[in-house]
Amino acid sequence: MNRATKIFVPGFALLVVAGIAFGGWIQWQSHRRLARVYAIEVAAVPVPAGAEAVARGKHLATTRGCVDCHGADLAGATVIDDGAMGRIDGPNLTRGAGGLPADYADSDFVRAIRHGVNREGRGLFLMPSTDYATLSDADMGALIAHLRVLPAVDKPSGPVKPGPVARTLLATGRLRLAAQEIQHARIKPSQVAPAANADYGRYVAASCTGCHGSNLSGGKIAVGPPTWPPASNLTPHPDGRLGQWTEADFVRALRTHRRPDGSEISPVMPKTFGGLDEIEMKALWAYLRTLPPKPLGKR
Repeated sequence: MNRATKIFVPGFALLVVAGIAFGGWIQWQSHRRLARVYAIEVAAVPVPAGAEAVARGKHLATTRGCVDCHGADLAGATVIDDGAMGRIDGPNLTRGAGGLPADYADSDFVRAIRHGVNREGRGLFLMPSTDYATLSDADMGALIAHLRVLPAVDKPSGPVKPGPVARTLLATGRLRLAAQEIQHARIKPSQVAPAANADYGRYVAASCTGCHGSNLSGGKIAVGPPTWPPASNLTPHPDGRLGQWTEADFVRALRTHRRPDGSEISPVMPKTFGGLDEIEMKALWAYLRTLPPKPLGKR
């Protein structure tokens, strides 16, 4: 064995051992984060009955992202199927076979939606509860009322299997569960009334923060596969588009999924946001106009 080989072989072996050790640490640390149990005190939310409440709940489920992860019938859908990020399915939320159990309580819905925690106390992977934590009690109740009357669909809930990149991001803290981010004991549900103003727009925009960031400056979407484009900058900074748009441009873009220049918006941006009603659209635009300019991705 020559001198170069004597140096290379031990060095290569050391790298292999280090790689195995690092991979083991990633598996252990990501599993630990996924297995953490959160002690949550769930505040009761009144769930109204009647067609008006159910209709409001259906509107929220359609325009706040529920159908994008759980399917149009809320019986489950594949959100991510990527070698790096893994296979992530939104579960079946109906009472059909493979869906929610018969004893699934209103408090369980609140725990999942507002806190991002399942009945066993573990954080839900990819559930964007930071977007919904301050949902008003009236809207939370209406959403639950809608979920309660969904037609039963027999469909097994798909897997939630984070891939190697997702596990690495989890282990290193670059991807955090909503349950980790939310200050559970300090949640204050919104009490803002629907109106075409910036205050209500801030309330509507909470559903945008999961992808566009807390200050809506956009950038890399942490939970998305590497192929996903960065979320757009929604602040009036020069490196964004909205500074040059009018309210009519903005509304048309959400309704048609096309920008004013005719280019199509990425399919990563849910088309369902085009279903916001006129008051929500005007309020959202009014709020976006109040944002301080931020460079793309400076969250």
